[in-house]
This record gives sequence, structure tokens and C-alpha cells, in this order.
Amino acid sequence: MGILGNKSSLQCIFIILLIMLWQVLASVIDSPDLPSIINVYSALTFHYQKGELLYNLGITLYRVLFSFCLAMVLGIFMGILMAHRHRINVFSDTVLVVLLNIPALVTIMLAYIWFGLIETAAIFAVVLNKLPNVIVSIREGARVIDPKLTQMAKVYRLSRFTYYRFIYLPQIYPYILLAARNGLSLIWKIVLVVELLGRSDGVGFALHSLFQFFDIAGILAYTFCFIGIVFTIEFILFKPFEKLIQKGRKHV
Repeated sequence: MGILGNKSSLQCIFIILLIMLWQVLASVIDSPDLPSIINVYSALTFHYQKGELLYNLGITLYRVLFSFCLAMVLGIFMGILMAHRHRINVFSDTVLVVLLNIPALVTIMLAYIWFGLIETAAIFAVVLNKLPNVIVSIREGARVIDPKLTQMAKVYRLSRFTYYRFIYLPQIYPYILLAARNGLSLIWKIVLVVELLGRSDGVGFALHSLFQFFDIAGILAYTFCFIGIVFTIEFILFKPFEKLIQKGRKHV
């Protein structure tokens, strides 16, 4: 507990020092290219009062979470399937390599050309960019499942549900967490590009509009909100899941 408290205190001190350094540099340089923290806060308040800040954040968050959940569910299923079905893995591996190396921008452009500038095309482009990474992570995790535990489950004639719930899935939880963390950071970036290219709402659209007016304070205001949401998701979802995994390892 003391270690965690010290760690949190050090993080807070670092953030405060960083903000102070930023404010000092902004005052010394005195350039619109480096707005002060006060100016960024004023921009944040302005966009919040207009109502567009929460609206755009909500739209983007919906697209991120929907695409994230869909990519994770499909990726976990396909990764496990490819890990234990040799023919399916051989057949799908080439396609997987191709999808891993196609630039996200190309996928987004093709999705909009094929389906039009609609929400379905945006979600499809995001999921298609994230899905290969999830599949690879889960496939590699499923390949290192301890065969002794599987043999033990057969000896004790455990039901399929019990086997997957208490033996199989806990062994690939770290890989699921890895795929989730990497996936969320990747999906955020892709969603912003999707919104910038073909949507009329969301954070990506707002950033594009602010860029046209060289509104750096507004861009940073949206960026800080974005960072705040990411940290919130990290502490609400990923940190408890990580502690659960570590607790499970201690009991092994």
C-alpha cells in the first residue's frame, strides 16, 4: 500500500511539475504556437459551454467502444480457432499477414468508397484495422497453453464450460489484456482518422475544423479530454483486470 501511495504521489508531482514547466515556457516564448495552460483551459471551457465538446467526445467514444468490443470478440474467437486448427491457420495466415501490413488509411478510403460515407463504413474500417492484431496476440497465447493442465482436465472429466472457465481462459488472460491495451490505443487513432476523412461529427472532425483555423489551444483542449478518458478506462477496466491476473498467478 505504501509503495502504491508513493508511486501515485510521484506521478502527481511529475504532472504538476510538467504543467508548471509548460506554463513557464509558454510565458517566456509568448507565441500562439505554444498556448499556456490558462489559454487551453479557456478553450476547454468555451467548447464545453457551446455543447460541442461533450457531444463530439460521446460520438467518438461510442465508435471506439463499439469497434473495440467487436474486434476483441471476433479476434479472441478467431485467434483460438487458428491456434488449435492447423488447416484453418495455414489457410488464414497469408490473409492475416496482408491485413497486418495494409496501411490504415488505405482501408479507411476503400471502406468509404465501397460502402459510402456512412457509419457502417467507419466501424468496418476500424474493426478491420484492429482485428489482425488481436488475432495474432490471442493465437500466440493459445499456442502456449500448458498441456499438463489439459490432460488433468481430461482425467478428472471436467465439463467443457469448467475447463474453459477455470483452466483454459486464465492462461490466455495476459494476452487478452495485451491485445486490449494495444487495441484501444490503436483504435482511438484510427477512429480519429475515420472521422476526419468522412464523418461530420466526433473528435476527429472537430480537430480538423480547429486545424483549419490554427486553433492550437482548442486542439490541445480536445487532446487533454482524450487523455483523461484513456486514463479513466485504464484505471476502471485494465488495472482491475491486471490485478485479477496477478492474483490468479499467485494461487497457481
